[in-house]
Amino acid sequence: MNTDKILEFDEIRKKWQAFALTKHAQNKIGSITYYLGESELRKHLQDTTDAKHLIEICGIPPLSSVEEAKESIGRAVKEGCLIPEQLEKIGSMLTAVYRLKEYLKKGIACDNPLAWYEQNLNALEDLREEIASKIRSGRVDDYATVQLQQVRNEIARTKEKMKEKADQVMRANKSYLADQYCTVRNGHTCIPVKKEYKQKVKGSVIDRSATGSTLFIEPAAVASMQEKLCLLEMEEEQEVSRILYTLTAMAADQAPVMEENIRMIEKLDFIFSKGKLSIEMDASIPNINMDRIIRLKNARHPLMAKEQCVPLQFEIGKDVDGIVITGPNTGGKTVAIKTVALNCYLAQCGLHVTCEAADICMNSSFLCDIGDGQNLTENLSTFSAHIKNVMEIVEQVGSDSLVIMDELGSGTDPTEGMGIAIAILEELRNSGCLFLATTHYPEVKEYAERTDRIRNARMEFDRQTLRPVYRMVIGEAGESCAFYIAKKLGMPQRMLNTARYAAYGDCEPEDAGAKQDDLLYKKRQEKKKKTAAKLKKAKKTAATILAENFRIGDSVMVLPDKKIGIVCQPVNEKGVLRVQMPDKKIWINHKRVKLHVKASEMYPKDYDFSILFDSVADRKIRHEMSRKYTDKTIESAE
Repeated sequence: MNTDKILEFDEIRKKWQAFALTKHAQNKIGSITYYLGESELRKHLQDTTDAKHLIEICGIPPLSSVEEAKESIGRAVKEGCLIPEQLEKIGSMLTAVYRLKEYLKKGIACDNPLAWYEQNLNALEDLREEIASKIRSGRVDDYATVQLQQVRNEIARTKEKMKEKADQVMRANKSYLADQYCTVRNGHTCIPVKKEYKQKVKGSVIDRSATGSTLFIEPAAVASMQEKLCLLEMEEEQEVSRILYTLTAMAADQAPVMEENIRMIEKLDFIFSKGKLSIEMDASIPNINMDRIIRLKNARHPLMAKEQCVPLQFEIGKDVDGIVITGPNTGGKTVAIKTVALNCYLAQCGLHVTCEAADICMNSSFLCDIGDGQNLTENLSTFSAHIKNVMEIVEQVGSDSLVIMDELGSGTDPTEGMGIAIAILEELRNSGCLFLATTHYPEVKEYAERTDRIRNARMEFDRQTLRPVYRMVIGEAGESCAFYIAKKLGMPQRMLNTARYAAYGDCEPEDAGAKQDDLLYKKRQEKKKKTAAKLKKAKKTAATILAENFRIGDSVMVLPDKKIGIVCQPVNEKGVLRVQMPDKKIWINHKRVKLHVKASEMYPKDYDFSILFDSVADRKIRHEMSRKYTDKTIESAE
């Protein structure tokens, strides 16, 4: 069962990968699946939130691909000498580290937790500046060392003198030349001489033209300077090699630091890719619970344009474990159940969800049966494919599973299909899982109406325009509207009467549902139930317990003076809280504070504590900031 493809998470994954710049992050995104540990999931969701906030404040982080730099570092350690292009890649990586550090430092001012990763990055200023000063445009720079500068200047002067000598010979032998220019052939400065005048010009034949009619001769006057040029070029090569070996050795010495830099860049690239995706989808952070409750406010399908979506209001799990959705074809039933399941899947992968607000439980598995599933190579009809998927779901379902099933019991005889649909729903209800199913069967609607912890829902339909509204109403059963739509579209009344008689006549249907029910049960008993994945609930930390003991607005007694104050900031991870005393605010360890009166006993629900803790001027500034941009700052009273 390819849940990623069925829910279209594979399309979300492609969009997500496009926001990652490193190969490591792209591969991690390509293999990611939903988390089963509560603590792990909460951490990943917080990373996504922090990344989104930092991008909104500071802009896109200056991340870049590090694959070539990683390869160059490996060669520096193993092979002994890097070429200028490889050293340049290392220099570019160190420049990227420097820029990323500067970017993260901006986040420290707004107390963004991701900003502290800056301390794990080392830009290696000495190595970065050394590479930048000696390597430029893929070669060792002329000014890398004084000796190299002198040698290259001497080479340039020697070449210029050789050209002048060649020009002198050409002027003296104009009538013997095939052309009026000198050229370099095989490292020698030559002049083009007609073949028949070879003996007229003193020198050595270095090369000839393709036709053989022109010979390229190095004049004797130029040849005497060639040896000097060769010696200078050898000296240049030695100095270049010395510089490259020195830089390579420096890079090899710092390889562990640079490898750690690369690991941090790859980690941050993965985290920031989640923030970029959240901004792209205009998503929000979901609340995670372990209470088997799903609440979605104004939810939409992540792959549909926001302006085209009708917001979905959805709740399941408190008093209801299963919802049966009915309504006409093209009414949006499939989109609705996919919207619910995909948002839950996104949340459990540590991503934000496309809802205004969401409270989503963790699930040990996501089980889906959507689409007709026909497969000619396996000789599967629509009904066979549905039953195959259903049996996989029945084998794997557990009390912590989320199941979505589309067109329950379709693809076969309506009477038998209805029986199978009810059998499947009963099996899911007994498992204790949360499930959503769509159907057209009136008997299934009646089953949902009379069965505990299962509710009907319908998709609204505009009878005037014959268009779907895509709005779900939980607690009411829908209707297919087939006869109404057929009449509106011109079907004669005699045909409608025939249809109604066939659908609602007194004929007793053949009772084959029980046989199919037995078949489902026997197949399920034959196959060993797979071990269900276990969810791991996070343990409450000491800081969490303390934070629950002292909440904002609580009246507390400060020991040993026994003075009364009010909590204005809860306990942090160090066990320290902030208390508003009559004349000032103080930081104090929780061990020196005793609860006097709880805030809930003194103030009404949703009381604005800024009235107590903020000055009139600060409240005025905060009000202005909520309405418009202002460069005023709020001073925190000490």
